[in-house]
Amino acid sequence: PDQLGFIVVGTTTPDTLFPSTACLLQDKIGAHHAWGFDLGAACSGFTYAVTTGAQMVATGAHDHVLCVGADVMSSIIDYTDRTTCVLFGDGAGAVVLSAAEEDEPHIIDFAHEIDGSGGPALCMPAGGSRRPASHETVDQRLHYVKQDGQAVFKFAVRKSEEMCRRVLERNGIEPGSLDLFVSHQANRRIINAVSERLGLPPEKVIINLDMYGNTTAATIPLALADAVKQGRLKKGDLILLASVGAGFTVGAVLLRWAI
Repeated sequence: PDQLGFIVVGTTTPDTLFPSTACLLQDKIGAHHAWGFDLGAACSGFTYAVTTGAQMVATGAHDHVLCVGADVMSSIIDYTDRTTCVLFGDGAGAVVLSAAEEDEPHIIDFAHEIDGSGGPALCMPAGGSRRPASHETVDQRLHYVKQDGQAVFKFAVRKSEEMCRRVLERNGIEPGSLDLFVSHQANRRIINAVSERLGLPPEKVIINLDMYGNTTAATIPLALADAVKQGRLKKGDLILLASVGAGFTVGAVLLRWAI
C-alpha cells in the first residue's frame, strides 16, 4: 500500500457524501502516501476510474494507482418497484495500474462521452442539495433509483456500439481481433445486441449478471475476475471494456491484459 500514489473510487453509493470512500479506503489499507477522490459516473464508474488513473501514470505523477468500482445498490433500491429491484446487486472490484515498459501490455486508448439530456431516464430524484431529505421526499419514495427502461436500453445499445467502434477504428483494429469483450453487466439483451453488431462470437463475450445482477460500477472488474478464474484471460490478450450509465455516461477502454 505504501507504493500507491493515487486512489480513485467509482461509486454511486458512498458510505457518506463526505468523507469520500477514497479517504476511508486509504486509511483502511494503510496507503500512507496516497491521495485520491471518489468519481461519480454511475455504471461507467470503473471505466472512468481506470482512465483517470491511467492519466496519472502516463504523466509520470505516480507509478502505481488503485482504481476501484464499488456499489451497494441495495441501499437505494425501491423493493416495491419490481421493474428495478430485481435488476441490481451489491459488489466491488479493483485493479492496480502501474507504469509499463514500451514493449509490455498496456492501456492503448479510451473514448468517453456524456449526454446530460438523458439524465431523467435513470436517476435518484432526491438526496442531493437540490432536494435534500424531507418528509415529502421520503413519502414520495424519491430516494430510490427511478428508470425508464426502454429509453435506457435504446441509448445503451446505440452508444455502446458507437464508442467501441470509435476506439477500435482510431487504432486500426478490427472487432474480430479482440480476445475478449467485457461490457457493463446491466442487461443480457444489451450485451448481446452490441456484441452481435460488432460481429463478436459468444466465446469472446463474458456475461455474469445472472450471478451478481447489475452491481453498477463493480460489474466490469467482477467480470474481469471471473474471466481470469475461467482461464479466458492471458497476458497480452486484447480486451475492450464498455459501459453506459446514468447521466448518461458512456465509456470504452482498449487494453492488453498485463498479468
